[in-house]
Amino acid sequence: MKIKLVTVILATILLTSCKTSNEITYFQDIDKYSSEQLTKQNVNYEAKISPDDQLSIFVSSVDPNAVAIFNLPLTSYLAPGEANVVATPTIHTYLVDNKGNIDFPILGSLHVAGMTRGELSDMLKEKISVYAKSPLVTVQIQNFKVSVLGEVNKPGTITIPNERVSILDAIGLAGDLTIYGERRNVVVIRDINGKKEFHRFDLTSSQMLNSPYYYLQQNDIVYVEPNKARRGNSQYSQNNQFNVSVASTIVSAISVLASLTIALLVK
Repeated sequence: MKIKLVTVILATILLTSCKTSNEITYFQDIDKYSSEQLTKQNVNYEAKISPDDQLSIFVSSVDPNAVAIFNLPLTSYLAPGEANVVATPTIHTYLVDNKGNIDFPILGSLHVAGMTRGELSDMLKEKISVYAKSPLVTVQIQNFKVSVLGEVNKPGTITIPNERVSILDAIGLAGDLTIYGERRNVVVIRDINGKKEFHRFDLTSSQMLNSPYYYLQQNDIVYVEPNKARRGNSQYSQNNQFNVSVASTIVSAISVLASLTIALLVK
């Protein structure tokens, strides 16, 4: 009888262990696919410029004087609480307005929303070529950021120094999922022309590597929902808090009644 009981306990432990491993291991089926199958889709990670983006645009040429008028001036500023002006000058950025436009020197108002950095660079080179010979244009998105929320070790907003960031990069920068993160249902929320789009990832499946949402866009939100264990613990904690609160109220009431009874008896 004891041997049977021990066998049942060991079997239960093994089954629980396997289930836990299946719930937290990434890319469980990766050995089923070849590298060609996992990269069959040509995923484009180039970010599209959108309203409220801050763009730095620098124009250079063989004749610097010819393109100087197209570059915003470098400025030094006084930081809050500092007595001395910051020694390293900074360049101003172009803020894309809510209509998707920027005001560019000489060229005036330009519609840039929906373009990639490369497309905007090509457009500016073509227009500036009228004024300067063989211009080179460098465009950067200065406020490229994503937010990672939910069951990760370091939730928050992450500033990305370049535009190539995958969902795995973002999760890594957020300290990876906690043990309570639901790996099979990670949500990416994206704003496209004022409309919200949602896409769900299963981190246990290698097919996520082929998703068009694998590379994130600026202002994307990654949300990792809690798994059943976390939700169960949360409910248990809430019930415990409620029970403690009720018990505390009852004890307080009994204490008050006891004090009143003693005071009446003394009189």
